[in-house]
Amino acid sequence: MALEIKWSKRADKSFDRIIEYLHAEWGEQVVQAFVRKTYDFLEILAEFPEIGSIQVKEKAIRGFVLIKQVIVFYKVHGNSIILIDFFDTRQDPKKKE
Repeated sequence: MALEIKWSKRADKSFDRIIEYLHAEWGEQVVQAFVRKTYDFLEILAEFPEIGSIQVKEKAIRGFVLIKQVIVFYKVHGNSIILIDFFDTRQDPKKKE
């Protein structure tokens, strides 16, 4: 049974920032490819929630490298998956804590 995907406000904002950056630097085609890849991943994640590796054991937060520059962090909570953040690996690693 597929779990429901829920977006936190932080995940929504970070995703939008990545989209804005990609659009400004690389154009619409790259944006569309990234969005497609993200939603394809979310379909797989809904079916296989343990696909990501444990990043913060105490909080059961998992992470998955979506593309080389972006890691998605999420948590399984009951019958849903909560997307916590889309982290751009080119920024300060301390920001992901």
